Amino acid sequence: MKKTVFLSFAFMLIGLQTAMACTNLIVGKKASTDGSVMCTYNCDGFGFSGSLSYSPSGRHADGELIAIHGWGPSHEGQYVKQVPYTYNVVGLMNEKQVTIVETTFDGRLELVNNEGLLDYFSLMRLALQRCANARDAIQCMAELVEEYGYNSSGETLTVCDPNEAWIMEIIGKGPGRKGAVWVALRVPDDCICAHANLSRIRQFPLESGKRKAESGKSISSKNFKKLHQPQVECVYAWDVISLAREKGFFSGKDEDFSFRDAYCPIDFENVRYADARVWSFFRHHTDPEEMDKYLPYLNGDFSEYDHLPLWIKPDKPLSLRDLQRDMRDHFEGTALDMTSDMTAGPWGMPIRPLPMHFKDSDSLDYFRERPIACQQSGFTMTCQMRSWLPDDVGGVTWFNCDDANMVAYVPLYCCITQVPDPFRPENNPRTEFSEQSAFWMNNWVANMVYPRYSMMIGDLRKAQNELEDYYFADQDTVLAAIKDLMPAERQSFLNRKSIDYANRMMTRWDQLAKRLIVRYNDQIVRRVGEDGRFLRWGHDTPGYDQQFIDAIGPATGDRYRLKEVIERRER
Repeated sequence: MKKTVFLSFAFMLIGLQTAMACTNLIVGKKASTDGSVMCTYNCDGFGFSGSLSYSPSGRHADGELIAIHGWGPSHEGQYVKQVPYTYNVVGLMNEKQVTIVETTFDGRLELVNNEGLLDYFSLMRLALQRCANARDAIQCMAELVEEYGYNSSGETLTVCDPNEAWIMEIIGKGPGRKGAVWVALRVPDDCICAHANLSRIRQFPLESGKRKAESGKSISSKNFKKLHQPQVECVYAWDVISLAREKGFFSGKDEDFSFRDAYCPIDFENVRYADARVWSFFRHHTDPEEMDKYLPYLNGDFSEYDHLPLWIKPDKPLSLRDLQRDMRDHFEGTALDMTSDMTAGPWGMPIRPLPMHFKDSDSLDYFRERPIACQQSGFTMTCQMRSWLPDDVGGVTWFNCDDANMVAYVPLYCCITQVPDPFRPENNPRTEFSEQSAFWMNNWVANMVYPRYSMMIGDLRKAQNELEDYYFADQDTVLAAIKDLMPAERQSFLNRKSIDYANRMMTRWDQLAKRLIVRYNDQIVRRVGEDGRFLRWGHDTPGYDQQFIDAIGPATGDRYRLKEVIERRER
């Protein structure tokens, strides 16, 4: 008799339906300061509370099946065959340091096949449970959708292990057609890459050798057996071009085929809302003037440039902390800076309320910017994979719930078997505040800071840096402590460490929340003594940011002009 195993997606099953605006940043091992492969994920979508998913490793009997419960159509009684061994998965990294994260680009929605069994998140989780490296994961996902069908819209996947980073794009074949078309490219070791809800892969080398591709660099899915040859840096579905021809999406020569142009045509909105985030990341790590030549493209003028580079060589290697700062970006210091005009409000708030589009009283249409960091994040992670260390300590997911800009990243090791309480799904209810919830504690603080951002952000940064300084400084201590431990002892130690890190964050954020309400009560700023304690008497009234003050006159005329009032009285 077959034993049925239920594949549990503790990650907000309904919430991820709305997570259509995520961001991934990618760093090759020669582009990082220490040789790490790194990637990131802001999982953005209103209506769900973030938490950390977990599935344990295990051995499985012949004939075991997995019931699939995703957020797509109902598939009662439909299953995926289990494999003999599944890996421990913490969040989106498994015990072999394989990491898979995503962003949704939708693309041609007519290619969605609602009869397919696997949504993109089910696909990612299955691959993480089954695969020991990035190449295995790419092949696994391609074969799973071929066998069971795919029911999501267009996705860009980041697939990494301690040695390589890949970018993979996938979209269905349409109603009644099982499988998907896709292409995957290896990110050069000395480069950085990113994607943010817009297809990024255009032309790619073909197996036939066209486009003067180096021999053996590219293979189709018909030749998966060659995928593990180190020279292979591109693999694609055998019918990725022929399907586009059949559907009327492409009619040129094979060597001119562009995945993005065929399956995700661009317009002003998807470029500005999506590629602008990639542009800002690249701009941090190369000559800003070189990246600013793409500003017309971001403004909807595709006459000179109609795409960004897929990847670039950074001007210097990135550290993990550099990458964490990149995840907190609101275009500061650029032409799209969200803190530098009156739309930032009285206190320079770098976020904007939804909707993305709005009209003024004259029915003129406007839009708002969409940065990397945003208030609707359910969770954020920066993932580090280190080939020179044992897997159990080499793979670290720096994780927290809510807006990357407003939280401290907490290190969690890929081998842990206990999810820290603040990150457990049951402790992060969607509709009820809980002091045991990382999501709600972080939101408590963030939603105090947002409206008076320039006034209050310094207090948050102090707490954020204090925690992250401690976590980073403690990593050498961890490596020294596990050096002579047996595997079971190491896992127990790393469980305790991860739990301690999460609890430390919760304690510090509770202190921060209570300090903020006292210091900034009734829109004053209570003065602080040299010992850091509040003075019994004395406060400041900083008022509005200057950019907002400068906008008051043009908006209100003489209403608030004290000089005019005085002159009228004298007359």
